[in-house]
Amino acid sequence: MVPKDHIKVVWNKIEKYAEGCAAYTYGRFTANDILEGLLTKNQQLWIAFDDDNIYAFWVTEVSDYPQARALVMHFVGGKKIKKWGKIGLEQLRKFARDTGCTTIESYGRPGWEKIWQDEGYKKKLVFYELPVE
Repeated sequence: MVPKDHIKVVWNKIEKYAEGCAAYTYGRFTANDILEGLLTKNQQLWIAFDDDNIYAFWVTEVSDYPQARALVMHFVGGKKIKKWGKIGLEQLRKFARDTGCTTIESYGRPGWEKIWQDEGYKKKLVFYELPVE
């Protein structure tokens, strides 16, 4: 996890990943909105790296529901997922346990279903969007 006061230091190395994530929000977020959320909200930035190469990032937030606490993965982006996916998920699970979360939840494009299926992923619902027209 990147300390909040170091987020701007690494941002230029993950901004392209954030732009890719923002594209899949269909106008709901920009990369700058993602950065602002990290700086102003109780969100966490995680990165997968070795030496000076950053391969991926996650944005998480602990969300309290009336009957449960969840670690929400708002954004995940990067490359070489086979290199960092399992290790990153282990870190998120540890953080979730340490903060009293009973689940990790996320929403995203259908391709993530294949990526997390070996980790116990369960499809719980489908997101629908209806035009207001």
